[in-house]
Amino acid sequence: MNLLIKQTLIFLSISIAHFALGQQIPESDFIMNDQEYFEKQGVNVMAFHDFYPEGHQGGVTIIQNGTRVAANGDVRLEATPGQWQPVPKMNGRVVNSETKEITVNLSYPDESKNRKGFNPVDYPDLEFSYDIRVSTEGATILIAVDLQKPLPKEWIGKVGFNLELFPGLLYGKSYLLDEKSGIFPRQLNGPMYSDQDGVYQNTPLATGKKLVIAPELETQRMVIETISGDLELLDGRAQHNNGWYNVRTSFPEGKTKNAIQWKITPNAIPNFKSEPVIHLSQLGYHPSQPKVAVVELDKHETEVANFELLKMSDGKPEVIKTSEAQLWGPYLRYNYYQFNFDEIKTPGIYQIKYGNYKSQPFKIGSDIYERHVWQPTLEYFLPVQMCHMRVNDRYRVWHGLCHMDDALMAPINHNHFDGYIQGASTLTKYKSYEQVPGLAVGGWHDAGDYDLRVESQIGTVYILSLAYEQFREAYDETLVDQENKIVELHQPDGKPDMLQQIEHGILTVLGGYKNLGRLYRGIICPDLRQYVLLGDGSVMTDNRKYNSNLGEKEVTANESGVRDDRLVFTEENPSRELHVVKGLAAASRVLKSYNPALSAECLTAAESLWETLKDDTTRRSRNNKLLAVAELYLTTQKDTYKNVILENTKNYQKNFSRSGWVLGRVIPILNDKNFTKDIASSVADFTEVVTKQNKENPFGIPYTPYIWGSGWNIQSLGFQYYFLHEGWPEVFPKENVYNAFNFILGNHPGENTVSYASGVGSNSLETAYGINRVD
Repeated sequence: MNLLIKQTLIFLSISIAHFALGQQIPESDFIMNDQEYFEKQGVNVMAFHDFYPEGHQGGVTIIQNGTRVAANGDVRLEATPGQWQPVPKMNGRVVNSETKEITVNLSYPDESKNRKGFNPVDYPDLEFSYDIRVSTEGATILIAVDLQKPLPKEWIGKVGFNLELFPGLLYGKSYLLDEKSGIFPRQLNGPMYSDQDGVYQNTPLATGKKLVIAPELETQRMVIETISGDLELLDGRAQHNNGWYNVRTSFPEGKTKNAIQWKITPNAIPNFKSEPVIHLSQLGYHPSQPKVAVVELDKHETEVANFELLKMSDGKPEVIKTSEAQLWGPYLRYNYYQFNFDEIKTPGIYQIKYGNYKSQPFKIGSDIYERHVWQPTLEYFLPVQMCHMRVNDRYRVWHGLCHMDDALMAPINHNHFDGYIQGASTLTKYKSYEQVPGLAVGGWHDAGDYDLRVESQIGTVYILSLAYEQFREAYDETLVDQENKIVELHQPDGKPDMLQQIEHGILTVLGGYKNLGRLYRGIICPDLRQYVLLGDGSVMTDNRKYNSNLGEKEVTANESGVRDDRLVFTEENPSRELHVVKGLAAASRVLKSYNPALSAECLTAAESLWETLKDDTTRRSRNNKLLAVAELYLTTQKDTYKNVILENTKNYQKNFSRSGWVLGRVIPILNDKNFTKDIASSVADFTEVVTKQNKENPFGIPYTPYIWGSGWNIQSLGFQYYFLHEGWPEVFPKENVYNAFNFILGNHPGENTVSYASGVGSNSLETAYGINRVD
């Protein structure tokens, strides 16, 4: 080969290599991945992958160095909106893989929420649509907002693009905004001022063109720049305790294309990898149950360590098992590995070590479920949630005597909030705002907002009734004095707590049924100021029944002229009423010896309701109808109900995933060979479906992330799985029950390892969405 050819080939080789290198994307640049969001090592940017702005989820979302730091990047009508402010309607989302741009079209108002729907919102007289375009340039996120037409003049300065910053990560951290600087405050501080609409607003922390968040921290430093207009840094807690910090730019007058343009540059730690997270039951394990821990690794991690199982002994922890991590595979944004230690049965305290990371201590022992597990639900949660009582706990009062002014009849033709709607009639003898007697008794406050929903009341009764029937647990740790409206925690009174709680739930359900002549839909406060109460539920109302003949400031011993009493709603809802039937039927069985009179009332009401509902054929009612007739048969063993069960064999089979679990208790009493055979086939089919679903994630449980979390769905599965295993132990494996249980107790995805049951296990979620959520 002559020199010219050699030199030409060398030149071509170098040129090709140079060209190829020039086309490579530097590791510090964003790419659009196959899940349609932008990522670089250490940062992920989603654009409207979910849409729940009221819950700080949706819009443009930024995950920086493994932690979600910002969300809800979108156009809003207020500087610091809260749950009850207008939100846009998302009309479409287009991903252009060639230009690497995501465009989302949105508009105001959302007619599905404008004074209608589950939580009606009062939208102003303003209609406009817009596009949000999200793209990247190197390591920078580009956001542009295009308006379809200019905003009306009176809305200039009000409508803007907001990005919310999670406050819990920023307390005590610094910010720089042009020449101004400061520290993010732990609590809302003034000065406040009244705007042109008379609404109190908080003075911005700073205003300028370039914001640097947490410049002192490599993990949190982020730069936000506006190309036109100003950035305002606001404390979103001005009107709402649960607000976040907001960064905002208002729309200028007359502009449409690129009306707002931002550049956001989150700092990424070079070669960032999320720290390994060890997931397991924070409580521990019975010696005979399956034991599989899961480690969550950054998807960029290439070095995989071994697992070690440590047993706590008198001296130092002893390594009793070493194992290679078994690859499960990719799931969500991570890779998962498993560690099986089924064979370890020796009682004791253990830890799992993965590389240099250790889990919380956990126990293996045959007495693992005897204390500190299910008991806190009876010792704390249910007593604390009890309505129409004063709840004492040694030096502490969880809440005073509350809601003794329940309740006024809800006004007709009224769409309230939280799903409460009163139609054209009260469906009772009572008129709008007329006092309904007999409702200031029993019930539990709904989590965080103090209402009494009939499905929540009877649902709790139902679960407790089946638990008591199954285990006959006489655990007694609480004094419940219904006559004097007093609850004393940690003072046994000689009565099973479970039965006392069942009784308390039944009192509100039957109180409504007897005094209204029908079931209530629920009892809820009349206005949003009461609804968002953070504090003692006894201060929600004045505890005096409203009397329209009294002046607003007039009071008597038991009445007042203040209309702050909660409202009772009614509805025609066969499915929900059938849900109540099954709970009443089950409660009747377990209360028979404890409170015979109340037991009889439960059964009378259940059978009476069934008679009015048994011919309902709507699809929505099918599942609760199948469950209700099964519970009625278990309670009465009447042929009437037996025949209905047998006639619905095919419906039980079609609906087995939702109603089949109840049949394990019914079949032995039913004693019908054909029915038993048909249902056995459905059990086998359903088991196959569950087994397949369990393989979709490393936690061995059907799991789909939902806006409201997954706790109650997984608990419901575990509850149903228990009865499926009890009914068909050779077909439906007990591992399904344990997997659901372990998920709730800590073996779940995410950077936290907490048990979702407060106070249960080594590491648990202590501030939940209940009475202490303000903390």
